[in-house]
Amino acid sequence: MLSTDSGRAAWAARWMEAIDRLVYRLASHWLALFNVLVALFIALPVAAPVLMAHGAETPARWIYLAYMPACHQLPERSYFLFGEKRVYTIQELEARGMAEGLSLFQRRRFLGNEVVGYKMAFCERDLAIYGAILIAGLAYGLSRRFIRISPLPLKIYVLFLVPLGVDGLVQLVGLHESNWWIRTLTGGLFGVGSVWLAYPRIDAAMRDVTREMRERRHERTR
Repeated sequence: MLSTDSGRAAWAARWMEAIDRLVYRLASHWLALFNVLVALFIALPVAAPVLMAHGAETPARWIYLAYMPACHQLPERSYFLFGEKRVYTIQELEARGMAEGLSLFQRRRFLGNEVVGYKMAFCERDLAIYGAILIAGLAYGLSRRFIRISPLPLKIYVLFLVPLGVDGLVQLVGLHESNWWIRTLTGGLFGVGSVWLAYPRIDAAMRDVTREMRERRHERTR
């Protein structure tokens, strides 16, 4: 009985040590993990039109479907690849093969054709948001080695958010139709502001985790 109990205790100790090592590695390399995940999140929507253009429609359509809950995917607000232009108005799309008079929900299902090319699986603004998050994340990883970056105060973060909110709202109510560079600018500001707001705070929390786990490991080896 004593042998069985000691065996279970040793097994539990090994599992706890393995979990501690995993948590320590995740906490130590959280930024690299975040950047890789964001890069993959960007890569798939960009891959969708590439797959469509090369005849791999089934995996491409799965990507469009997977990203549909995250983005409106309206073709007049998305970048196209392998076509005459990178961006099109509704009228230009209708002149090049998209059916006329489609509703908003019907237009989002238009993926493209051989003339206009094929749209990315998320819109211009989303590409700017996540692209800015990736670039700012990489820049944060390089700069934090040399300088301490203070987190952006929440009241200042609102200033990064307002342009996106205003542009989206006035477009929603029909006061004006935005264009690709305004969507890119407002999305990029939001992405950079989000990284500046969150990453220094996450970094500080992860440093606390790694410090606590080093101390715990030191106590076990004493």
